[in-house]
Amino acid sequence: MAEPAGYDALDLARFADEPPKRSGRSAFERDRARVVHSAALRRLAFKTQVLGPGVNDFVRNRLTHSLEVAQVGRELGKALGCDPDVVDAACLAHDLGHPPFGHNGETVLNAIADPVGGFEGNAQTLRVLTRLEPKVVRPDGTSAGLNLTRATLDAATKYPWGRGDAPNGSAKFGVYDSDGDVFAWLRDVAPPRHRCIEAQVMDLSDDVAYSVHDVEDAVVGGRVDLAALDDPETRRRVGALVRDWYDPSMSDNRVDEAVARLTRLPWWVRGYDGSRRAAAALKDLTSQLVGRFCRAVETATHDRHGGGRLTRYTADLVVPEDVRDEVVLLKGVAAVFVMAAEDRRGEYEHQQQVLAELTDALRASAPACLEPAFAHDFEQAPDDAGRLRVVIDQVASLTDESAVEWHRRCVTP
Repeated sequence: MAEPAGYDALDLARFADEPPKRSGRSAFERDRARVVHSAALRRLAFKTQVLGPGVNDFVRNRLTHSLEVAQVGRELGKALGCDPDVVDAACLAHDLGHPPFGHNGETVLNAIADPVGGFEGNAQTLRVLTRLEPKVVRPDGTSAGLNLTRATLDAATKYPWGRGDAPNGSAKFGVYDSDGDVFAWLRDVAPPRHRCIEAQVMDLSDDVAYSVHDVEDAVVGGRVDLAALDDPETRRRVGALVRDWYDPSMSDNRVDEAVARLTRLPWWVRGYDGSRRAAAALKDLTSQLVGRFCRAVETATHDRHGGGRLTRYTADLVVPEDVRDEVVLLKGVAAVFVMAAEDRRGEYEHQQQVLAELTDALRASAPACLEPAFAHDFEQAPDDAGRLRVVIDQVASLTDESAVEWHRRCVTP
């Protein structure tokens, strides 16, 4: 089958050689199918997005979030000339490494794993894609994970650097030292610490879906009325948290301007009573916001780079400052009224205790207590650092519910 337009043999290469395929699908279509059929993707249905799974039948989880990111990313990437299956697969895969209890769980595992390189959900995603998710085995018996193409793996790498190497001083990173071999391979010919445009599309789509849909969940869950943004003190609270969590440069003046732009829109929603009319208005708001952000980015990117096909390292995504501010403002709203809400502190502390105690128990009883695949990894690990990494892999693979059940079985008498 001919190479997809804008991509060459280097982009279509796989880390482990595979026999030629006779199907009519492109290499990128096979990549997407491998992610869709992975157990790691299915597990996301029971992992926290913002509100934990089971809170109600409406709330999003990591799987529904990933599906929404993929829909946004596929359409935006296609409009820019990226291969839609590359972007789709990267969006579906972007959260595969997230542990139980979302970023709260990530914080606990990072502290435990600090002596062996830390824990980061994005670095764990690379590990899942290239080692932990079973699909392809090398002749020497070691796992090649899903063995995706270089272009798709690179598109799924949100932070193409190791711990401590971020260009902006961020604590985020995308690869552990122990996975340096496959990382060096997938980044062949890539500019150091620079993301391909497909990864930039994935990252923006994640932010757009996160900002818009998590606010929708908060409204439906009764945690926020968007009319609260009319209050100057509420805007100050949102701005302070945005600066602390997301964008240190976000001034109160920029917060006010972003709020003014959004609240002037004809489809902005104030008040929500749960009726079908209100639900339809809120759903229209989410659709309009996604379209507003993506159209602005598509226009700005084509204005800078022309209207041709934009792939890999031929161009960078252009996100207007107004769009960045509006997206980060909405993320701040969800953070203030949901993630940083005082009534959730006890829940967060309990989650941290569950993961810390469970990890300690598994370290003490491994490999007998581990699932068979991880028990084999544990036995093959060359040293204590490698064995700790395997225990972390096991804990990170669990869903919120299974982490609680494992804790009950392994820790609680």
